[in-house]
Amino acid sequence: MTGDRKGFFVSIDGPSGVGKSTTIRELRAQLSEQGRQVQWTVEPPRGDFLGDFTRTHGSRLHGLALACLVAAARYRHIETTIAPALDRSTLLISDRYLASTLVLQRLDGVPVDFLLMLNDYAPQPDLAVILTASPSTIAERIDQAGITHRFRADPTAPVREVELYRDAAITLEELGSKVLVIDSTDVPPSEVALRIADMLPARLLPSDAPGTTPTPQEP
Repeated sequence: MTGDRKGFFVSIDGPSGVGKSTTIRELRAQLSEQGRQVQWTVEPPRGDFLGDFTRTHGSRLHGLALACLVAAARYRHIETTIAPALDRSTLLISDRYLASTLVLQRLDGVPVDFLLMLNDYAPQPDLAVILTASPSTIAERIDQAGITHRFRADPTAPVREVELYRDAAITLEELGSKVLVIDSTDVPPSEVALRIADMLPARLLPSDAPGTTPTPQEP
């Protein structure tokens, strides 16, 4: 995407309960079996003071304040992890990124124009993967997994999230990312992971680059 970008940046997002975590576990296993070298990360970033603060205290904030905190944690994430990876020949995969902001913060009443302004200096993914499913399927999965954060407590959230992720996919394409939308309603996580893996470049890390071993920011 970017002329001087050496790495390849992938983000994976989707509604709460869509099966994203299971899909990422399957993808990690598949890429490991293939001997693919990948640097994994997550938002908000773990092992970083600002990312950990967001995870610990973000539930106490709403609206504009939360959107600003999430953006601050993202720019810290870019500084410490994403930008260095893109400067190397690194395949970087992030569990959540800009698409989640364009959905969760909008559920919180933040205008999309404000969110795009906040994230104007965030590098766009080369490949933005958006997982989706029927709202009824998502609701069933949330019932099975339980309520883990306030967005899951809203019974209308599955329908709204599916619609907002559809909007986010269009926005990300307009911003220059290649977008891969996968409906996981009737597709097992292993097949979803395989579809993602097929879209990834066969790149190897330089011998002196980090990312061949787990990092403190892994999901």
